[in-house]
Amino acid sequence: MCGIIGVILADAGQDAITDLYEGLGLLQHRGQDAAGIITCGEKGRLYQCKGNGLVRDVFPATQLVNLIGSMGVGHVRYPTAGTSSTSEAQPFYVNSPYGLVAAHNGNLTNASDLKKFLDFEAHRHVNTDSDSELLLNVFADNLQQTGKSRVNEDDIFKALRTLYTQVKGGYACIIMIAGYGIVGFRDPNGIRPLIYGSRKTEHGIDYMLASESVSLEALGFKDFQDVKPGQAIIITRNGLTIKQCADPSEFTPCIFEYVYFARPDSIIDDISVYNARLALGEALAQAVVKKLGPEMDIDVVIPVPDTSRASALQCSYALNKIYREGFVKNRYIGRTFIMPGQKERVKSVRRKLNPMTTEFAGKNVLLVDDSIVRGTTSKEIIQMARDAGAKKVYFASCAPAIRFPNVYGINMPTRQELIAFGRTDEQVADAIGADSVIYQELEDMVHSVAKFNPDINNFDLSVFTGNYVTGDIDEPYILRLEKQRSESTRSLKIPAAEDVIGLHNRMHRLLNK
Repeated sequence: MCGIIGVILADAGQDAITDLYEGLGLLQHRGQDAAGIITCGEKGRLYQCKGNGLVRDVFPATQLVNLIGSMGVGHVRYPTAGTSSTSEAQPFYVNSPYGLVAAHNGNLTNASDLKKFLDFEAHRHVNTDSDSELLLNVFADNLQQTGKSRVNEDDIFKALRTLYTQVKGGYACIIMIAGYGIVGFRDPNGIRPLIYGSRKTEHGIDYMLASESVSLEALGFKDFQDVKPGQAIIITRNGLTIKQCADPSEFTPCIFEYVYFARPDSIIDDISVYNARLALGEALAQAVVKKLGPEMDIDVVIPVPDTSRASALQCSYALNKIYREGFVKNRYIGRTFIMPGQKERVKSVRRKLNPMTTEFAGKNVLLVDDSIVRGTTSKEIIQMARDAGAKKVYFASCAPAIRFPNVYGINMPTRQELIAFGRTDEQVADAIGADSVIYQELEDMVHSVAKFNPDINNFDLSVFTGNYVTGDIDEPYILRLEKQRSESTRSLKIPAAEDVIGLHNRMHRLLNK
């Protein structure tokens, strides 16, 4: 899962870097592995800064002033396909045709076919293992077919219509065309989110595209709307044009946006993330009663910060149990679920959370978390609760048991690494050290979120059901994917270049002196 942003200002003499930098910082929760920004100034000149690390570390003030230009694209990453090399930090750039820059969130399920196409038919060189570079080059090849020195909107939409027939998976993408404008598009199922909005100024109208509404709202952009599934939007200083470039399939946004990834103050596909999490907590209370009975011996409900707070609060109300904050979070430690390695996740949990003994000692505790993925974090947290004196520890998940890998951009690489794969609920409880594990019912989860938008009847639920909405995933694909993404085999990949091939990256050079 990644965060993407694009900005184009009405005033060609004003720099977009402030909006890009601040907006990207508001998407930091979507990826803490790497960050990057590319801006476009006069005569289509591009300026870049990207590297591994958090937004605040990758972009010091001395570098921000060099990112000039009134439009630009930004990206925060946690790795799914590819590696954690600086060379795979986005945005990506190709010079031909026209100078294209892309920021991509998601995962392409036919990446191997696209590699062959680009090699044997399009004759375009791909320098990394990132599927984002593939997506950019496919679009570039389609634009190249115009044979023009300059393109217009019809050419761009035609290139995108062709792209939709070539690319499969879950994706949202922002592409900047040097000296022209910004293009945004979303997969036909609407799995990955993309939102746009406008801001009136004395010079005209500024526009922003982003993964979540929080970036737009915080920076004064109004009237934000979701890019619809299979839809593309072209934004220039003359305004915006929207067209349907692919016949939309069943609208199935990723439900994990509401369960875990998105900020609670975001609105995605007309659904408030906060309201969805409250509803998930309400439904979870019913699952707790069903599992433990109406005469349950729970003394206190405690959330695992931060994502599950709203759900835990509503769950406690529904159960008529006391809600308490039992863990103090070190906010300077990254999100453990999206850390690239198992060892990093294990080390991070106790550095990230510290239990308050007074809330645990001598009590039967219901811990509420958004989900249980690998079980690493859950096991450590449960042990921390016991070390703090808890008599019993029940563990409730706002999501059902995750038993299948995600292929649309979430780092759940192998079934064997998922704690619930091949295990019953009781076996999961034993594995993570809980007295009991309570999972949300699948139907209750879907209803809790879908009730806020009548246009959505279903979601991408593949990690719970093993049914993949794009219809192109079979067992051989899953086996290949698991082999590629297994943490034990990542080290065997061809090493990626540590320097960035393409635009001169002054920041990277400074870091390595």
